[in-house]
Amino acid sequence: MNYIIKRVSLAAVILLLTQSTLFAQFSLIGQVRTRTELRNGLGNLAPKDAPAAFFTSQRTRLTFGYKWDRVQFQTSIQDVRVWGQDASTINNADGNRLMVHEAWAEVTLANGADTTIKFKPIQNLSLKIGRQELVYDDVRLLGNLDWLQQGRRFDAALLKGQHKGWALDLGVGFNQNTDAFGIVGDNYTAGNVPASALSNKNVTLAIPAGFIPTSGKGGAPVLATPLSTNGQNQQFKSFQMAYLTRKFNQTKFSALFFKDDFQKYRSDSLGNATAGYVYGRRYDVTGTNSRLTYGAMLTGLLGNNSSKFGNVQWQAFAYGQSGKDRDGLSIKNAYHYGGNVMFQKGLLSVGPGYEVLSGNDATTIQSGETSRFDPLYGTPHRHWGYMDYFYVGTGSPSGGLKDAFLKFKYTGTRLTTTFDVHYFALAAPTYNKMPDAPAGTLLSTKLGMEYDFVANYTLNKFTSLEFGYSVMNGTNSLEYAKQGTMDEKSKIGTWAYLMINIRPDFFAAKAATK
Repeated sequence: MNYIIKRVSLAAVILLLTQSTLFAQFSLIGQVRTRTELRNGLGNLAPKDAPAAFFTSQRTRLTFGYKWDRVQFQTSIQDVRVWGQDASTINNADGNRLMVHEAWAEVTLANGADTTIKFKPIQNLSLKIGRQELVYDDVRLLGNLDWLQQGRRFDAALLKGQHKGWALDLGVGFNQNTDAFGIVGDNYTAGNVPASALSNKNVTLAIPAGFIPTSGKGGAPVLATPLSTNGQNQQFKSFQMAYLTRKFNQTKFSALFFKDDFQKYRSDSLGNATAGYVYGRRYDVTGTNSRLTYGAMLTGLLGNNSSKFGNVQWQAFAYGQSGKDRDGLSIKNAYHYGGNVMFQKGLLSVGPGYEVLSGNDATTIQSGETSRFDPLYGTPHRHWGYMDYFYVGTGSPSGGLKDAFLKFKYTGTRLTTTFDVHYFALAAPTYNKMPDAPAGTLLSTKLGMEYDFVANYTLNKFTSLEFGYSVMNGTNSLEYAKQGTMDEKSKIGTWAYLMINIRPDFFAAKAATK
């Protein structure tokens, strides 16, 4: 009898250890994030006396992960919607709100610590392939845009190597619209095309494949759903990138090269004289417009909490762009540079910063050229004001942007608060072309002042509560540069939100209850 009991006990221990190993290999993380917002001039100055908007949006996400010595796998499913936007019973017209956010696998090709892998020229080498987030540095140029409920992801392949302190990522992506039989060539229609559009005579016309309607002749594309949140009007057809980084003591160096290619198009129209015309772009032109972005960033840490100035965190960066933009304009002298410093003493931090994104100098720019720097696929919300006036879905001034700022931060055990002050100005001369302005009149460079306050409180290891309040004190230059009018919009914009973020790790929760 004792023999049987020992055998059963041994089997139970083995089973328990096996289950622990399995739990260590698998992860299941959920997220429910609601954000209630009061918008009155977010992104653009609101019309005078316009009522504020008020709503609650929600992101529900479930992320499953598996990790073995040589393989990692992750998939993330999310649902994004505004409370009340759906009928009580959902139908096909409700759109693509439930979607796969991530679905990737990473295979280890070389590992210096694994004696069973014979490939040794490099210490670590892996291939990550599938739908994934690209998050680099401070998400200035490449980021997951996690602030937005829908976030951002890429369909791509990454070859990731590490050797003697250096790390190098090489990435590629190639987009197409369909894998249907009968499709020839690889022309890419860069957008979510609506099924129909109204002609200039208010007649509904069907939209064929390979055509994107525009708002009038030569206007912006009219899409069923937006392509992105960086003010893009065209998704890239392909990209190639290289990212190199290394840390030297308390200083980190990184360099980025990113090339994105945009399908060429021609202006065209649908319809006839009787039904009217829908103007748009026809994506049947061979070739691409290729844009190159390149530069480097340095971040560092000086001192310590007991030194005179405490911990000093600093950052400096510079990037340039060349080639052709998505519309075929030649990019000339486009750049983005800046720096900032943060002094931390105990629980308090304070520091200034300054950044410039180049724009078109209206007095010298030539036809067919642009000097506007595009911050690619980053997270503008983190850098150029929380009210999202610049380099997001609402566009940005053609004259570029200067941003001088001062930031304050308090970091407690559970409560963290920040207060940022931004002074925004045009980076290049911009003409005032209002009918009552004399020819050659330039806009005042000052765009406005923005004030952002955020308080974040951690309720427990899975739940946080965040409140934010922002004010934009804009000018006529801001109204004109963003919306083409003057004295028609309220110059004070306000925005408040309350966000609850619940993100449980289900396996960790189970382990804690044992």
